[in-house]
Amino acid sequence: MDSNPVEILLVEDNPNDLRLALHAFRKHNLANAVQVARDGVEALDYLLGTGPFAGRDVAQRPKVVLLDLKLPLLDGTEVLERIRSDPRTKTLPVVVLTSSREEPDIEKCYRLGVNSYIVKPVDFDQFLEVSRQLGFYWLMINQPPTA
Repeated sequence: MDSNPVEILLVEDNPNDLRLALHAFRKHNLANAVQVARDGVEALDYLLGTGPFAGRDVAQRPKVVLLDLKLPLLDGTEVLERIRSDPRTKTLPVVVLTSSREEPDIEKCYRLGVNSYIVKPVDFDQFLEVSRQLGFYWLMINQPPTA
């Protein structure tokens, strides 16, 4: 059993947004362990124990996946669709954290089974606060299903 399991899988390709989110989690001591995936393929490899993560114990699931939509290789909606179609990850909490306010994106994500859809604030302080609230809710308050 991993003594420091991943609590958040942060799927983000934008280096600035990644830096801000990690800073917020560290500042508020909300995540003991964050795994970063910089594209959709890497995210699925981590979750499903394939590619560079072959052999990883996939029963050790993160408490939440924070998923950007605009990703290289495989976009966020495709990642979400694959998460929901695999019995091992079907119930995994997924929060879309994206810059898109487009109604078709929002509708598609909810249709695919996202747990929450949040538009990234552009203001630094607001971004930090949203990251803090996300971490607090999904790591401390929410009760996820067991794997």
